[in-house]
Amino acid sequence: MAGGEQSSNFDHKAFLETVSHRPGVYEMLDHNGKTLYVGKAKNLKNRLSSYFRASGLTTKTLALISKIADIELTVTNSETEALLLEQNLIKDRKPPYNILLRDDKSYPYIYISADSDFPRMDSCRGRKRTKGLYFGPYPSSHAVRESLQLLQKIFKVRQCTDTYFRNRTRPCLQYQIHRCKAPCVGLVSEEEYQQDLNDTRQFLEGKNQQLIRSLIQRMEVAAEALDFEQAAAIRDQINHLRVVQEQQSVTRAAGNVDVIGYAQLAGNTCFDVLFVRMGRVLGHKYYFSQFKLEAGQGDYLSDFMAQFYVRLVNSRDLPGEIIVPFKLTDSVVMEDAIHAVSGKKIPIKHSIRGERQDWLRLANKNARQNLDSHLASKSHLSQRYTQLQSLLGVEQSIGRMECFDISHTMGEATVASCVVFDAQGPVNSEYRRYNITGIEPGDDYAAMAIALDKRYRKLADAGEGARPDLIIIDGGKGQLGKATQVIEGLALDIPLLGVAKGVTRKPGLETLLYQDHELDPAGAEAALLLIQQIRDEAHRFAITGHRQRREKARKRSVLEDIPGIGSKRRSALLKFFGGRAGVSNATVDELKKVEGISHALAQQIYQHLHDD
Repeated sequence: MAGGEQSSNFDHKAFLETVSHRPGVYEMLDHNGKTLYVGKAKNLKNRLSSYFRASGLTTKTLALISKIADIELTVTNSETEALLLEQNLIKDRKPPYNILLRDDKSYPYIYISADSDFPRMDSCRGRKRTKGLYFGPYPSSHAVRESLQLLQKIFKVRQCTDTYFRNRTRPCLQYQIHRCKAPCVGLVSEEEYQQDLNDTRQFLEGKNQQLIRSLIQRMEVAAEALDFEQAAAIRDQINHLRVVQEQQSVTRAAGNVDVIGYAQLAGNTCFDVLFVRMGRVLGHKYYFSQFKLEAGQGDYLSDFMAQFYVRLVNSRDLPGEIIVPFKLTDSVVMEDAIHAVSGKKIPIKHSIRGERQDWLRLANKNARQNLDSHLASKSHLSQRYTQLQSLLGVEQSIGRMECFDISHTMGEATVASCVVFDAQGPVNSEYRRYNITGIEPGDDYAAMAIALDKRYRKLADAGEGARPDLIIIDGGKGQLGKATQVIEGLALDIPLLGVAKGVTRKPGLETLLYQDHELDPAGAEAALLLIQQIRDEAHRFAITGHRQRREKARKRSVLEDIPGIGSKRRSALLKFFGGRAGVSNATVDELKKVEGISHALAQQIYQHLHDD
């Protein structure tokens, strides 16, 4: 049925004859005069005509058209004016076919006062109401609280109110639990306190590497002066900072940047905004959007940015630059609109390199991760199981799945994993690992056979243990064939599904093998996501077990096995990262910051420590 025929009380042909070709805003109304949808257009006539063409309209668009009783137009002088008016109308009308972001409160900051010999540190919302130093914005109050607790633990700068501070006559509980040095009663000198304050400021400014180097020098000076207590305290500070650095994405690039990540799957969209201030990633915030009207990803991004930076501008701390995941068709219009409401000219970029490219990858990764988690919620999990049942063509519902994977390094320390999923998701308490011995190194087929026999022998002989509805094998035809032989040899009637990596080895392009033929997962994205989830969990569980077994078997330090790493470099690595765990968790970029470690050697160290 044609788009125009969906609306019985609206004469779109007569209406379109009177529409201008100028830019403007259109407001679609229902029979009760309530706004259904607000949109902007560079050319009103062309845009509105697209809604009433004879064919090619999506189901969502047809649903909107069927409800239209009238359309009101506002002609503007430019496309930028149209965007600004559109956002005002969306905010006022709250139309059901437009996406609506929650209007957040202003973002929180960490604040260091400047009106005392012993300044305090605290959190606040808004910008610079009181004299002092402000760091942020942080994406949430939770992120601020975590940062303040960490800073209190490492640097022990006071966080109490000035009134509380002035009226103390003895140290409080914070001093007793080593979270403050009690400047209120003179237990720390002003000079030492200022040093702690300077260290705190360096940390908040993202100068972690300089701070760690400075602390290492101070630790060595204290040790040479036989002040081992002070040296140990500084060592603990370095270790805490290394842990923080492992958990955060810290780069050398400078600038205040918002990085927008994007992921779309099964009709759902996630935008993840990464907040970078003074070159340091402070955190991120994600937004799920299920757009009521079908459009391209560029239109989705434009709609999101219009609300995030234009309509909600008063609740934003605007950056100096915005990085987007792909080219924005109306980037100039968006820049002009943001400038109009904020007075700040902010460039929007999509073609970037270096650290900014790393930030964008991180934002996209977070968007995909959050979207996967969102889709994996219980409400979506049931849909995944139902779709998997349909994909496999089985009548019995699938309630329990067990997935197997093999991990080793050139045949060394072979470990097989078995992870279990039921209707509620992962059943961690029933995960099992099997150490594989007595086989030719690297014989994955024999390893899989042993793991399956260990897992299901008691089930076959005595009926002991839970019976899965589906066994998933991470591997191709060879692995699946060996697994089938074992299960048939045990006289168990359990279907098996093989998951082989595709040619590109990218997620979503796996080959599914079931009952001697290859499945076509087209249209079964939810089922494929479930298969990917359990396969990835089995892979993670196997690798973790293999690494633990390999490390336990090796008597010498793993660093001693790396060519080019002698005692001096090994000592420098351990000192810089606070121990072997810190070295193992370091990236290539972090490793090469150690004196005497070149880029090539850093890569060699990383590959050796992460060789699966």
